[in-house]
Amino acid sequence: MMVCSKFDIMRVMESLAAAAQEVELQDLLRRFAFNVICKVSLGIDRCCLDPSEPASPIARAFDAASVISAQRGAAPLFIIWKTKRWLGIGSERKLKAAVEEVHAYVMEIIHTRKKKIEEGEFVGEDLLTRLITAGHDEEVIRDMVISFIMAGRDTTSAAMTWLFWLLSCHPDAEKEVVNEIKVVKQERMLSYESLNELKMLKACLCESMRLYPPVAWDSKHAMADDLLPDSTHVRARDRVTYFPYGMGRMEALWGKNWIEFKPDRWFLELDKERGEQKNVYPYKFPIFQAGLRICIGKKMAFIQRKYLTLRYHVSQR
Repeated sequence: MMVCSKFDIMRVMESLAAAAQEVELQDLLRRFAFNVICKVSLGIDRCCLDPSEPASPIARAFDAASVISAQRGAAPLFIIWKTKRWLGIGSERKLKAAVEEVHAYVMEIIHTRKKKIEEGEFVGEDLLTRLITAGHDEEVIRDMVISFIMAGRDTTSAAMTWLFWLLSCHPDAEKEVVNEIKVVKQERMLSYESLNELKMLKACLCESMRLYPPVAWDSKHAMADDLLPDSTHVRARDRVTYFPYGMGRMEALWGKNWIEFKPDRWFLELDKERGEQKNVYPYKFPIFQAGLRICIGKKMAFIQRKYLTLRYHVSQR
């Protein structure tokens, strides 16, 4: 369940709406995403949604670690950050402290959970419990859980922030989304199945992520020599970087109107009722990556984002 038991996102939003109060939406959505991913991966509720309260120390540690790690990739020479790491100074010193704090936090939860499982006091369906009962090594569990949290936290909040902004800029698209939601809600209670029927909303989500992908660029390292379709040779251990942000704005991929927010581009051209969506090749739209390494949280991401969008109208000031 995507709620916080003490101060859930719905109560926060309803309170803000009732008071006509402005809010830094991205910060609120980041808090919400952190709550959800902690609930799914660790089985705990962080309950850090109150915008009047500072972010929790562990959330700040995650922030510091992700920002400094990203700055490594932007450094003109890798020797710069490696030298700072060797000397234990500057940003690398802060990164080490943040990583140690995150590791200690997750390991404490692992030890507590293992003890409860061994004593028969805990039965859960979260990722951590499943990994422990599967018999994985503690450090492997720690790294897998942290990776899951990192992957699901900032991506969701970034995607939702851009979507709300784009819908506030395009009232016609927002109106269609609202009408679609009304039809589905009249027919049945909102459920996992009915959320999957919100095709216009999904099209808006995809179009938003095309223009403003949560991860603007990413890199992989080749495990063996290879040859790309355009005859580019790739050697083993080469770093191959791709740019979803740039790809989403290529005329060759999306046409001359690539700069426009057009959810219709995600439906079959001959389908005037928008009954069927296009199956866009994942290598054209690699927001969730593609192939064997496609994001395991793709379905969860769409459901979570639909769940939030269908509840509120957001305007910008």
